[in-house]
Amino acid sequence: MEVPDACEAQSSDTPRLSLEASTKLFGPQKSAKFLDMLPIPAAIVVLTSTGFGFEGINQAFRRAGLGVAAQSSPVIGLLGERIASFFASDERSIEFDWAFGDAVDCRYFRVKISRRKVDHVHKRALVTLIDNTSETRTENSLRREMMTDSLTGLPNRAGFTEQLETAIAERSRAAFAVLSINLDRFSRVNACMGGLSGDELLISVARRMKGALRVGDVVARTGGDEFTILMAVDDGPSDALHVAKRIEDSLVAPFRLSDFEIRVSCSIGIALGADQEGDAEELVRHAQFAVKRSKKTGRTEVYQTRAFDLARQEFGIETELRRAIDHGALRLAFQPICDLATGRIVAFEALSRWRTEQGVELSPTDFIPVAEESGLIVPLGRWAMAQAIETIAEWDRRAGGDCGVSVAVNLSAIQLQRDRVATMVRDILERHGVEGRRLTIELTESAIVADPDRTAHTIRALKELGTTLAMDDFGTGYSNLAYLQKLPIDVLKIDRSFVSGMLADRDKVAIVRAILSLAQALGMKTTAEGIETIELGQTLTALGCTYGQGYLYARPLPADQAFRLLSLCKN
Repeated sequence: MEVPDACEAQSSDTPRLSLEASTKLFGPQKSAKFLDMLPIPAAIVVLTSTGFGFEGINQAFRRAGLGVAAQSSPVIGLLGERIASFFASDERSIEFDWAFGDAVDCRYFRVKISRRKVDHVHKRALVTLIDNTSETRTENSLRREMMTDSLTGLPNRAGFTEQLETAIAERSRAAFAVLSINLDRFSRVNACMGGLSGDELLISVARRMKGALRVGDVVARTGGDEFTILMAVDDGPSDALHVAKRIEDSLVAPFRLSDFEIRVSCSIGIALGADQEGDAEELVRHAQFAVKRSKKTGRTEVYQTRAFDLARQEFGIETELRRAIDHGALRLAFQPICDLATGRIVAFEALSRWRTEQGVELSPTDFIPVAEESGLIVPLGRWAMAQAIETIAEWDRRAGGDCGVSVAVNLSAIQLQRDRVATMVRDILERHGVEGRRLTIELTESAIVADPDRTAHTIRALKELGTTLAMDDFGTGYSNLAYLQKLPIDVLKIDRSFVSGMLADRDKVAIVRAILSLAQALGMKTTAEGIETIELGQTLTALGCTYGQGYLYARPLPADQAFRLLSLCKN
C-alpha cells in the first residue's frame, strides 16, 4: 500500500511513502512512525476477526483528539460501519464529508479511505482526515447572515424560501400554509417620524408576531413592511385563520414610539399548500395575491384559484388593451340625451367600445377598471376626448354649421389626478375649432373627493374654457355637499339604480325627488339615466327633471347612425 495514494489529493507537499516498504525495513511497529511525516491526521486501520485496530496513528491524529485506541476513537465508533463496507467492496479509495460533535462544538472533516489493492483477507487501509472546521464554520456564519434580516433577526426572503422549499420537499402539501402580512400605514409612520422610529416599530412588530406563533411556525421579514409565516396545519384553513387572528390580536395594543402611541393594523393573505402545485415562489406569490385582496376587503383572505384566474384574465386584458390603444382599435358609441320637456336631442354621451382581436365585444365595465388599475386610463381618456370632439366637428361640417348638440365625455378620477386635463382639452378644442360650450365633461363623486384641491383647480380651468361640468352617478358614492356647493357643477346625473324601477318603489321616488330639489336649490340642471319606458319619462318630467337618457330614446349608436338620428329628429 502506498501512502501517497491516500494523501496526494490533500497536499502536493506530502512526502511519498511506501507503507509496505517501511514495514519490510523496520517492522510493523516502526513503520507507523512514518505517518508523522503527514501534516494531516492519519491512521492505518486494520480489521481482523476480533474487530478494528490501529496499526499506527500520527501525532496530528492524536492532537485532533481522535483517540489513541481503536475502541475509544470516534473514527471507529462513528465510521466503523462505513470502513467495514469499504473493506467488503471493490473500491480502492473513497472520500466523503464527516461531521461529529454537538451543535455548539461540531467539527467537520474531509475523510479519505484508501488501499493499494483490494484484498478481502488482509483488511488494511489508510484513513486520512482534513480538518475543515474553521472554513465550514465561517461558511455557515456567512450563510446565516445572508439568510437573516439584519434588523429583526428573522429569516429574510432567501432564508424563508429555503425553509419553504424544504417543507415542500419533506411534508405533505396539505400539512402547511403560507401567510403574507402587510402592515397598514407603515409608510406614513416612516414619513412622519423618520427611519429610526420605523425600524423600532418593525422590531417591536416582529417580536409580537413571533410571540403569537405556535412552536414550529416560522416568521420571516420578506420586505420593508412585509412579513411571511410558514405554519403547519392539521385542519386546513381553520388553523391558518386561527393564527391570523392571533397575529391581528397581537397588534391591537398600541406601540410606544418617542412621545406617540402608534396603533398598527395589518392585512393578511393565506395560501394553503394543499391547493398549490407550483414551487415555493409561486406559493408565496399566491399568498401575496390574497393579501392584496385583503387590503380591499379589510379582512383576512384565503387564496382562491378563481380570483387568481380573474387577475390573470385582467393582465391579459391589459396587454391587449394597450395594443388596442396604440393601434386605434377602439371606437366610440353615442347615446342621445334628450330635453324631457320638448323631446329634443340636446347632446350625445360618448361611450368607449372595444372588440378584442378574438372578436369578443368587451363591456366597459370589464376593461375600464383594468385601464384604471394599470394607468392605461390616461391614454384611453385622451383618445376618447379627441375622438369625441373630432366627431362633433365632423357633424358640424356635415350639417353646414352648428349641428345643434354637444358631446359629453367621461373623465376618470385617475386621469384627473395624473393628467394635465385642462391643457389637454384646450389643445383638442383648438385643433378642431370647436367651442368649449359644445363639450360636457362628466366627473364622478370619487374623482372630486379624491383630491379636492387639485380637482377644484382643474374644474375652474375647464370652466374658463366654456365647458359644461356634470357630476355622474350622483348619490352612489360619497356625496360631500360642501364641495357640491363650492364647485361650479352645472348638471347632476341621477344614477340608473335610482331611476330603474322607480315607479314601483316609493323609496326610489323619494331619493329622486330629493336630488331634484337639491339641484334646483343649487341652480343645477339634472339628467336621469336609465329611462326605458314612456311612463317613467313622463313621471320624471312631472317631478322637474331637465334631461333624460336611456333605451327609450336610443341605445348607444355608431357616429354615423347617431348623426342620422339627429337629422331625422330635426326634420
